[in-house]
Order: sequence, then C-alpha cells, then structure tokens
Amino acid sequence: MLALYHWSGLTDAARAALLRRPAQDNAEELSTAVEAIIAAVRARGDAALADYTRRFDGVEIQTLRVTAAEFATAEAALPTAAHAAIDRAIANVRRFHEAQRLPPLSMETSPGVRCERIEVPLAAVGLYVPAGSAPLPSAAIMTAVPAAIAGCPTRVLCTPPRRDGAADAAVLVAARRAGVDEVYKVGGAQAIAAMAYGTASIPKVDKICGPGNAWVTAAKLAVARDPEGAALDLPAGPSEVLVIADDSARAAFVAADLLAQAEHDPSAQVILVTPSAALAAAVIDEVARQQMALSRRAITAQALLASRVILVADLATAFAVSNAYAPEHLILEIDAARDWLGAVRAAGSVFLGHWSPESIGDYCSGTNHVLPTYGYARAFSGLSVGDFMRRITVQELTPAGLQDLGPVAQVLAGLEGLDGHAQAVAVRLAALAAP
Repeated sequence: MLALYHWSGLTDAARAALLRRPAQDNAEELSTAVEAIIAAVRARGDAALADYTRRFDGVEIQTLRVTAAEFATAEAALPTAAHAAIDRAIANVRRFHEAQRLPPLSMETSPGVRCERIEVPLAAVGLYVPAGSAPLPSAAIMTAVPAAIAGCPTRVLCTPPRRDGAADAAVLVAARRAGVDEVYKVGGAQAIAAMAYGTASIPKVDKICGPGNAWVTAAKLAVARDPEGAALDLPAGPSEVLVIADDSARAAFVAADLLAQAEHDPSAQVILVTPSAALAAAVIDEVARQQMALSRRAITAQALLASRVILVADLATAFAVSNAYAPEHLILEIDAARDWLGAVRAAGSVFLGHWSPESIGDYCSGTNHVLPTYGYARAFSGLSVGDFMRRITVQELTPAGLQDLGPVAQVLAGLEGLDGHAQAVAVRLAALAAP
C-alpha cells in the first residue's frame, strides 16, 4: 500500500526524510565483495570469469564470446513482430542521437588568435546490458546506437548468460542491429572488471556505459576511481519515477506509471506528488488493484514499501518537491504540461502530458533511458552521443596574435607568481622583436 503524506504538515527535517532514497543496508559489505571480484578478475582473467559465472549464474561457459552461429540462432528465435519492434526502436533512437552531433567549432577570439574544438570518438567502449530477473534488449539499443554514431572503433558488450548458457536472443538481435557484434556472455561486477582491465578474451576499454544492479554500479564506481581502470558514464542507483498530477489526470494512468517503474527492482522508488486529495486516494486504490495482475507483483510490493504519495497545496509546490528530489524520470500528468516545463530544474528525463508514458521513453521514443538516479540528476544528464566522444580544444596564434595577446598572459602569469609561464611568452616576443 502506498503511504500518503501531507507536505504542509511536515517539518523541514521530516520533508528531507520523506524524499530520502531507500538506504542500502549492506553498502560496505557489497563494496568489499566487489573489490574482491575485481581483484580476482585482474589476477586470473578468464578463469575467474568462468568461476564467477558458474557461481552466480549457474552456468558452465566454454566460450565467452558470442559466435556467429549463436547470433543466427537468436535471429531465428525471435518472431517477426519482435524484429520489427527492435528495428523501429533503433530507428527512433538513431534519429534523435544523430541530431546530437556537434559541428566543429572554430573562431577568432582576438585578431590572430584562433580557438577550435574538435570531437574524437573514444577508442574503446564497454557496454553493459543486464539480463538478471529481466533481460533488457532496450539497454543494448540505448548504449550501442550512440556508440556507433560516435564512431568508437571498439565496441564491446557484456551481458549475463541464461541458464542454458546462451545470451538472451532479443539482446543479441538488438545489439547486432544497433552496431555491436562483439558480445560476451558474462555479467555482474566480474563483467565490469573484465572490460575495465581486459582479459585474454575481453579487450580493455576506456569507458563503461549502461545500467545495472547494485553490484554493477559498485564495480563501475570502483574501476572509475582507478587510473588504470575505466571511466563510467554516470553514477546511478535503483530506478525511480516521480509523477506530478492534478485533477485532470486519470488515476488508472498514474497508477500504471508508478507500477511500471516499481516492477524494475525491489529497491526502486516511485512517488506521486499532487494537489488533489481525490486523485491521491484514487491512485492508492488503483495501484492496489492493478498490482494484483502483474507477474512481478512480489517485486512491486517491496518497492512500494519505500514509495510515497505526497499531497501538496498547489502545482508550484509540487515542482519544488520534484526539484528537491531530482528524479530519474519525471512524468507531468497535468493540464498544459508544456507550460510547466520551465519549472523543471532537476530530472533525468521528462514525460509531458497524459499520453506520454515512461515506458515509451524506456523503449522507443528516441531519447536515451540510461539516466542518472539517486539524486544525481541534480548534476548529471542522461547518456548521449557526447558520452562516447572526447572534445579536444585547439589554439593557434599568428605572430601578430602573440604580440597582441602575449602581454596579457605575462601579466596574469605574474599575478600567479609563475615566471616560467611568462618566460614562454617572453622568449617568443623577443624573437619577434629581433632585427
């Protein structure tokens, strides 16, 4: 049952507590276990991967890399409708992400001083696609498409094997059609370690992108702290959604949106913020009713224990609550939703109006569903083509440009007490002044 809270009756401390994410009780224990896995993979490579796959997935893997025959089997296993849906989703995601490419930037900031910015794709990227309680071919699309658009030469994808030793067919089809054919059947923290440091089978990458459970997230954070490891796309935690709804909203729509996110994980969190007491009561009842028909209702029941319905005085207060929470997904089921978009200050992805369910963004609208969670939306954005690129600046001065701007650098160097910096300018100015 969703709990109802009246925002106006809470102290500042109580409000902060209400918006706090569920605590990870075993964080220290998890970190220790993940560090041990990373150390084992660095020391023993593929042998450690085989051991962990046997232990965690219950599978004896002979060959880590997915073969051409396995790709063909996966293609044949999916019905025509699945192929069509994957292709349609890839087309929309590709269309939106291709528009994110930035043209080269080149300009004169002063006469004779040209500054530029160029984009260079990362040489090697690792893509992680979960397949634990639910395989996520959508995650293959969301990571592989922007990596391909960026032009990363090496694109490696890891996904856990099924009990029969094969990778999920939909994940394989989505990955290949999105531009990745180097796929390895390994999951969890061990997959992150393998991509970060490399093994005999799996190449080392520069950056790892994609969603995952607490083990995967902890491993991404750990290898990103190590200069010899690999960077991560963005910090994340359990999935979450916040819905702002008014009297115009349908309780059935709101309840379905909350449950769609709650079914991801027992640690997921869903929040409804509304100025309508009638809608709040109707949504609570509707969640209880709809939940009973879901196949993952045991998971949603656990997630709902840490979820809330918050009754506020007006929509302005609702947006203040949302910005304080900084949700991964923000759904605006209100009249004139677009008029309120300017009030959004912190959110991973926004869904405007009554006909924009979060599920469409998860799969096929074209935006990316790899998003900052756990409040990181205050400072981080969702995955984009730019995450697979390096932006390098360039500057070029003519002799006249140096004569004009060099004295400015000399003065600033003097203010900082860095005479070596000043000298690098002075020797050139002296050469220009020489007969």
